[in-house]
Amino acid sequence: MLSGVYRFPQMESVIFGKSFAEALAHEVDRLDARAVFILASGTLARTTDTIDCLRQVLGNRIAGVCVKIGAHTPRTDVVEAANAAREAGADLLVTVGGGSVTDAAKMAGLCLGNGVTEPSQLDAYRAVIAADGTTRRPEVRAPAVRSIAIPTTLSAGEFTASAGCTDAARHVKESYSHPLMMPRTVILDPEASVHTPEWLFLSTGIRAVDHAVEDICSVNGQPISEGAAYHALRLLGKGLSAVKADPADLEARLDCQIGAWMSMVGSQTGVSKGASHGIGHVLGGTADVPHGYTSCIMLPHVLRFNHAVNGAKQARVSEALGSRAEPEAAAIGALIAGLGLPTRLRDVGVKPEQLDLIAENSMHDRWIHTNPRKIDGPAVIRTLLDAAW
Repeated sequence: MLSGVYRFPQMESVIFGKSFAEALAHEVDRLDARAVFILASGTLARTTDTIDCLRQVLGNRIAGVCVKIGAHTPRTDVVEAANAAREAGADLLVTVGGGSVTDAAKMAGLCLGNGVTEPSQLDAYRAVIAADGTTRRPEVRAPAVRSIAIPTTLSAGEFTASAGCTDAARHVKESYSHPLMMPRTVILDPEASVHTPEWLFLSTGIRAVDHAVEDICSVNGQPISEGAAYHALRLLGKGLSAVKADPADLEARLDCQIGAWMSMVGSQTGVSKGASHGIGHVLGGTADVPHGYTSCIMLPHVLRFNHAVNGAKQARVSEALGSRAEPEAAAIGALIAGLGLPTRLRDVGVKPEQLDLIAENSMHDRWIHTNPRKIDGPAVIRTLLDAAW
């Protein structure tokens, strides 16, 4: 008999299809926030009027603006932003940008709630995952300030209570979590994404596809996550192709945003991911590959590797994408190729001499140890990397 537990996440609302400025003004009023600290993508701040729009609707409630968050959320940038928010007396964090900026706000909240003022202090709060999958998560006090997220990409990290943060000195991306690190509100406005570079919007869309696929194929799936993931694939499959054909198609962009949201229901309910996510985290932190690209490259290979143990579940993936007669890895590969995205590690700057380190570091990611087909050492991961090279 099917059994399980569903726990609702610590998120109050998702607002979709409305102007981000209008929706944010309403939320700030509702929360009675008086000192809003904004974290935004540097490119977005330099090349668009997004920050000006926020200034117009928030006025003197803006306590500060940070536009210096590097890719993969470096520790130094996080702590610098947290210190600035502390000095400004921030009572609400607002993010406008992609996953790195979203994770930076989560980490800034953690820093503010745990007295972190120097990057090295974050060592005390990171998850430590041994090569055999044993995990130690230290006690973390609740974030002192929570956030509202306005995403401009589709990686969908705004729907989780965890964050990845990179120790640039060791070239390792580490995991941090607390239930209240999840944003209070997420605002999905397709207009907010029109300035996002095409490669970034589409590739993070494949990241969302990866969330949905690995949820459907998970070793501990749930009915609500499988239903949401199936619908996510239907929305993303048609939406991404439509945006590729016409970048001005706002309805298609909103389909993609809602698909990305649906792709994260499993993450909110504790459904485990697999090796595409596990290797992807390490490709990001160790080899500086954008997360969207990691999914474009690794997901088809992981599906082929796992097919012998979960072929029936994978059939649901092809069905959702409207490709019932096509093998699942081929259906995903065709979608990626149709979007003009990279499919080889060599095409995104990964060097042959990095592969052994990536394989070793991957064994310290929790999702390697919940992959549907057992991975018992770096040599197995190296086989997947070689196939993707």
